[in-house]
Amino acid sequence: MDSRTRMLLEAPVAPTIMRLGAPNVLVMLVQASIGLIETYFIAKLGLDPLAGVAIVFPLVMLLTMISAGAMGGGIMSAVARALGAGDRARANELVWSAVAISILLGAVIAVLALAFGPKLYALMGGKGGSLAAATTYAGIVFSGAIPLWLYNSLAAVIRGTGNMIFPASVMVIGAIVLIPLSPALIFGVGPFPHFGVAGGAIAVVAYYFIGCFVFIWYLWSGRGMLKPPRWPKRIARDQLFDILNVGATSSIVSLSTNISIATATGLAGIVGAAALAGYGTGARLEYLLVPLVFGLGAPVAAMVGTAVGAGNHDRALRVAWTGAAIAFVLTEAIGIAAALFPATWLTLFGAEREMIATGSEYLRVVGPTYGFFGGGLLLYFASQGAGRVGAAMVVAVVRVAIAAGGGYAAVVWFHGGSMVLFAVLAAALMVYGLLNAVAVASGVWFRHRVPVRLMPQSLQAAPAAPDP
Repeated sequence: MDSRTRMLLEAPVAPTIMRLGAPNVLVMLVQASIGLIETYFIAKLGLDPLAGVAIVFPLVMLLTMISAGAMGGGIMSAVARALGAGDRARANELVWSAVAISILLGAVIAVLALAFGPKLYALMGGKGGSLAAATTYAGIVFSGAIPLWLYNSLAAVIRGTGNMIFPASVMVIGAIVLIPLSPALIFGVGPFPHFGVAGGAIAVVAYYFIGCFVFIWYLWSGRGMLKPPRWPKRIARDQLFDILNVGATSSIVSLSTNISIATATGLAGIVGAAALAGYGTGARLEYLLVPLVFGLGAPVAAMVGTAVGAGNHDRALRVAWTGAAIAFVLTEAIGIAAALFPATWLTLFGAEREMIATGSEYLRVVGPTYGFFGGGLLLYFASQGAGRVGAAMVVAVVRVAIAAGGGYAAVVWFHGGSMVLFAVLAAALMVYGLLNAVAVASGVWFRHRVPVRLMPQSLQAAPAAPDP
């Protein structure tokens, strides 16, 4: 057994999560800050470009969350469970399955976004200049859906081996290049032409395109634990199913966050462009929690998957609860700080009075419930590692029903205003966290699971106690 796999199975839980998660959290914050910095520069172009990017932002995040968090989680879980069971050959073959899924789904997303995107942006509140900005920005970003998806999938393969450092290094170096490139293309600095709002999108696509080649070089050169075959002999159905079984179900969980925010964005758009920009800017802090928790969730998923593959159920649960506690504390601290000092965040992106007022309302009401969102999201990532995300999917659907359905009824039917909408969103986050905890505590991970047979007998953990 590789030393890294043994470390995932035997090292102390909390220190290992923190050690593996620290570079991930750092890089996820750097990656998320790219969007914020881009927003800062786009805001200099005026209110319409800012509102247009705010409309598209939930959809871009949806693509990122599904490719990196949902399907990426399925890839990472499959690789980790294969290595935990001692089957490195299967782990190598899973790489090509991940590539096939990335190319197919990236192409489908690009076609759908280009064909139906403008109508969707209009439904989300885009009008006139804001709709034109949204259409321009999204057209470029979604044209690069394949490299974006492949980038996140290959990073997930590497994380599944327990290596968090290399993907983090690639992302940080990419961010160092992207941060100055984005304003250069937006405003036309030096040899670069002035592209306006399109410049930010061009820089993002270039970032993912170059990153893909770096990950391809790393994997196929054999510099890591895995060395996939140069060409696939075949794409095995069971390997595709292993990834899609987790990834497709996880996509519903990712969709829930974006449906909630996209619906609220549309409702805020009824008020006007300034209110739309205010809510969109305030809600970006909630989006920042996703990469933050993902930074912890990636090592937790790898540790849980490896433990489940080895048949060590007690360690899998201990890893999950420890990670959830850490995520709750971090995200709750951020939420409370945002509720106490909302203007500190909002004024980074503009000084319009109505935008500040709407964004402050959101942060004061929803911010104190961020801990429930963070803890619940971590347990979802842990469920990916276990290969059992059915319960997390049901919880996500409940959250959508409360946030989108309840918010629509409160604002449109009962004319409750933005404050009532935000109260409904806060309740949805609390329910999300609590129900995910109940699901994991109920033992759904280990019911009707096929026994591990792949790992050599000498390396298998003692059999787990029967589930009640």
